Amino acid sequence: MMYKKLLVIPILGSMLIGCNQEQAGKEDENQMKTSLEYPQTEERNDADTLFDKVIADPYRWLEDDMSDETAEWVKAQNELTFNYLDEIPYRDQLKERLSELWNYERISAPSKKGDYVYYSKNDGLQNQYVVYRKDAEGNEEVFLDPNTFSEDGTTSLGQLSFTEDGTLAAYAISEGGSDWRKVIVMDAVNKEILEDTLIDVKFSGLSWKNNEGFFYSSYDKPEGSELSAKTDQHKLYYHKLGTAQSEDKVIYGATEEQKRRYVGGSVSKDGKYLFISGSISTSGNELSVLDLTDENAEIKPLVTGFDQDAGVLTTKDNTFYISTNLDAPNKRLVKTTYENPTTDNWVDVIPETENVLSTSKGAGYLFAQYMVDATTEVKQYDFDGKLIRTIDLPGIGSAGGFGGKEEDTVLYYSFTNYVTPGSVFEFNPENGESKNYWKPEIDFNPEDFVSEQVFYESKDGTKVPMIITHKKGIEMDGTNPTILYGYGGFNISLTPSFSTANVVWMENGGIYAVPNLRGGGEYGKEWHNAGTKMQKQNVFDDFISAAHYLIDNKYTSSDHLAIRGGSNGGLLVGACMTQEPDLFQVALPAVGVLDMIRYHTFTAGAGWAYDYGTAEDSPEMLDYLLGYSPVHNVKEGVSYPATMITTGDHDDRVVPAHSFKFAAELQKKNAGDAPMLIRIEVNAGHGAGTPISKTIQQYADIYGFTLYNMGVEKL
Repeated sequence: MMYKKLLVIPILGSMLIGCNQEQAGKEDENQMKTSLEYPQTEERNDADTLFDKVIADPYRWLEDDMSDETAEWVKAQNELTFNYLDEIPYRDQLKERLSELWNYERISAPSKKGDYVYYSKNDGLQNQYVVYRKDAEGNEEVFLDPNTFSEDGTTSLGQLSFTEDGTLAAYAISEGGSDWRKVIVMDAVNKEILEDTLIDVKFSGLSWKNNEGFFYSSYDKPEGSELSAKTDQHKLYYHKLGTAQSEDKVIYGATEEQKRRYVGGSVSKDGKYLFISGSISTSGNELSVLDLTDENAEIKPLVTGFDQDAGVLTTKDNTFYISTNLDAPNKRLVKTTYENPTTDNWVDVIPETENVLSTSKGAGYLFAQYMVDATTEVKQYDFDGKLIRTIDLPGIGSAGGFGGKEEDTVLYYSFTNYVTPGSVFEFNPENGESKNYWKPEIDFNPEDFVSEQVFYESKDGTKVPMIITHKKGIEMDGTNPTILYGYGGFNISLTPSFSTANVVWMENGGIYAVPNLRGGGEYGKEWHNAGTKMQKQNVFDDFISAAHYLIDNKYTSSDHLAIRGGSNGGLLVGACMTQEPDLFQVALPAVGVLDMIRYHTFTAGAGWAYDYGTAEDSPEMLDYLLGYSPVHNVKEGVSYPATMITTGDHDDRVVPAHSFKFAAELQKKNAGDAPMLIRIEVNAGHGAGTPISKTIQQYADIYGFTLYNMGVEKL
């Protein structure tokens, strides 16, 4: 890997300097220069007045995703960005290597439904995974091929739900990455479509009531843009087969008194009970039950209020097994009965420990999957809570699965870490032995790489874990290109997992570092809460401290450090690059929540208030949000890291206006020569279901941009 010196030539007017390069002359082929002329982004007089404070919003017009003006702005920004990326000399080389490495068969764990065993498979570079099945004789056939749903591969398969006997199936599709889904019902035996497609379904499971119909969730269709208009009243519906969607009955969430932003319903395996979860935010839920065998039954509460998370794992006759963090920040598994379901009658089955618990069940056993410093430990229990064994895993990393039916004699689980491609293992629950069920054949040798966990101190002295992965033998001299990746929110845990794209980064001498920031779920509810609302700065401090650790220990330097994150992680990047602009060379905020004053006015954003608070809560909360909101903290006269914002024009979860406004602010105010670009994927959403062809091109662009702005001349 060769490095270049960047030559920038100041010019006047609206032309701003970037470091995309051209030949500057024969006398020095390595001396290159480029100027970037950013599209004009009109400033208007929009503003909000909150608690007597006027907050200017000059680019609010970019929130209108239905306007021709916004479309023209997107077109102009993409033209600039892709012209820049086209000049990176090794961009195609990166794409070629990504495609080569990605081209290996990947298979999911199998699952028996009726007379067939189902699994997903991708032969390598297929845009979407294909659902296959085998009959009792082992004959394989395609069940669903999402690659046929659209010519460009942007229509993807969401949920796929079978009846208990496996004869019927309902599946959801997403078009262009949107969270709005269509649901199709089919005869699973002969694969024939049974009725008209259900439309306008969002944030929904699909749970069958015997073979009569199924429960699903959605919002009333909003006025205005379905991609950005606020959706604030989630409802649980029942669809009876053979009837029109307009006749679907609302089960829960229909009145203002019962207003919920997230509602879900799940039927017990025996078909007797419907369990209903209702939430006003992404954390905390009510839990109720409805006896489906009694036409006159009313919904009965199991848990009231929103101070805890609770969900039913399974049932045995009239006994319910519930996973909860009520009085147990690291979670526990309890049991109760339909007759006496309330919390004062709960009995511990698997008590809380010092490690965060998640549970699964199969083959007549319970499986406790513990998170130990962001890695997995699994214990097997019987239904009385008696420990059977601690399961020997293939290594230190992330394991998931151990789920199945009561009558199953074999269970399956997956295992991966940063240097171990995801494999599927077969598990014998009677003797505890595992054997390999499927292992990928990939052009990658784990022995050539090292992945180590370190602990560092954040600003307030809190110990934070971080896993650092790189090729063996690289010299720790402070010059290694490094990506620091983070999230830090919504109780979500970043556990070790293999990434084909990361291999390409590390093959070229790069380091990949992932800290487990506060706000995540790695150490339970207390760890999550320590990064929420008016403690959100802890998350940014944790990330900034991780950067200092990497620099102080000579893994890298500020000139070779990039920060990356998506969604809430995009906020993380935006906040850190505006707070410590000199600490990083490159910033890569993806689909980020970047306007903290107005985030709650779009789609389901109001449900994120548990983590963020809102600008309308109090003067203090408003000031706190203004203190770190990336859109509001881009300053005149400051030189920011080379930035490439990425988003999708169909992102209806974190609307692209967040990214549009941030790009406009950076392009207007950045005092330095580094490029401030935005890459807007067309016909794409928040990320789920993105075709592999688009994913490969995105990584080629991201890595190319990053290395180029670290001064790398060739690979």
